[in-house]
Amino acid sequence: MRYLIRRLVLFVAALLGLSLLVFVTLRILPGDVASVMAGTNATPARVAALRSQMGLDRSYPQQYADWLSGLMHGNMGVSAISGRSVSSQVGSHAAITMPLIVLSLIVALGVGVPLGCQAVLAANSRVRGVLHILAIVGGAVPALWGGLLLIMLFGRGVGLVGILPSQGFPDAGWRNPVAALASLILPAIATGLVAGAAIMRYTRACLISMEDSDAVAMAMACGMSRRQAMLGVGLRLSAAQLVSVAGLTFAQMVTGVMVVESLFNLPGLGAMLIGDVGNRDLVAVQSELFLLAAFFLLLGVLVDMLHHALDPRLGEQSEERG
Repeated sequence: MRYLIRRLVLFVAALLGLSLLVFVTLRILPGDVASVMAGTNATPARVAALRSQMGLDRSYPQQYADWLSGLMHGNMGVSAISGRSVSSQVGSHAAITMPLIVLSLIVALGVGVPLGCQAVLAANSRVRGVLHILAIVGGAVPALWGGLLLIMLFGRGVGLVGILPSQGFPDAGWRNPVAALASLILPAIATGLVAGAAIMRYTRACLISMEDSDAVAMAMACGMSRRQAMLGVGLRLSAAQLVSVAGLTFAQMVTGVMVVESLFNLPGLGAMLIGDVGNRDLVAVQSELFLLAAFFLLLGVLVDMLHHALDPRLGEQSEERG
């Protein structure tokens, strides 16, 4: 319980520091959202009226306190350009990005863990060598290049075997789940294969480190084959490390997926952020960046908790250091 409370306190403190960093950073950037909204031919009086209406004429501490108070009450403000609430705007775009990230992680784990195990346990040394080379090459291939190759191979209308959509998202959204899911398959594969190569290397390294361990030797002495001992004991003991790797991979996919979205013309969080930053929509951008960074922090806390649940010795060691 003490370990959990300590992590939650650190999480809240990190959120406060993060909110201040986002607020200050955006105020340093040049430009003025009021000037953008008023237009190039607007009079200074019109710009001043817009600034007063949006609260930009108040001091920075007052603006920060108002924004932070709104966040604590679930009010992330209203976009100055679109007029929509930031929460609904983020939700509509996240409905594309988050399923894409989950699908990418499924592809990464489905490829990385089995092939990583096979790279250690395959009887043929040539197979092990080929899998090791694939893991290195796969991690070096940019997701954009892989996505372009997938479009040329499987993109509907342009690929050699045009079976999957390669551009856009259906207007009906998830009300048409088949079409929505089909539009995410190619970008999920493009992102997941690159991440899967990293997971494959980590899985291989974890099993190699467990190969000569006492636990695996004891399991083999009890009658298990080498393969059974490595998968049943070695892989289970490596679960805590693999969970950390999977969590970090999931976090990295957030930024990786946003880049791939532009290639496949998906209106996800990446397109939303680029548009709002270009329009200098200060209210929307600061809340969107805060939510995105808070998601990274929350993911780190959850991975930390799961890691601690799989290996309680970590909590004991941190308490001893504290």
